[in-house]
Amino acid sequence: MKMTSGRHIAVSVALAAALVVSLGGCATQTSKHGHHFSAAEIQQVQPGMSKEQVQLTLGTPDTTATIDGGAYYYIASTTKGAPFMEAKEVDRKVVVVYFNPTGSVDRVARYGMKDGKVFDFINRETPAHGGDSSIVKELFRNLGQGNPFDSN
Repeated sequence: MKMTSGRHIAVSVALAAALVVSLGGCATQTSKHGHHFSAAEIQQVQPGMSKEQVQLTLGTPDTTATIDGGAYYYIASTTKGAPFMEAKEVDRKVVVVYFNPTGSVDRVARYGMKDGKVFDFINRETPAHGGDSSIVKELFRNLGQGNPFDSN
């Protein structure tokens, strides 16, 4: 049976469309989970604010600490992966609101990874050893290689 020119074009277009749709399903997919704050949202939290005011501004924290005045931890992660494959976490950010013993905001930190180490992007420094650093270290333990507080 001989195919007409118009029918041949229609079949070719249908096959091309099917190929595009099937290849589109293989593209890498990016997913974001948790609290992804803009710089403007974080800047709304100011020293002296109460814990209730922080929750009204940023929402309920993912976890809290009661050491010293306490802290609220807001965790965000970004994963990438192809369909039918396990997604891999490629980025993690942790916003920590530290409170003084009276229960008001002392300072805010935004931790992430920079050059393989945990880094505070607000204060532009790596956290010091001791105190809160062990909690922050645990929040980044599965992202990257080795101890994020090592100087090597």
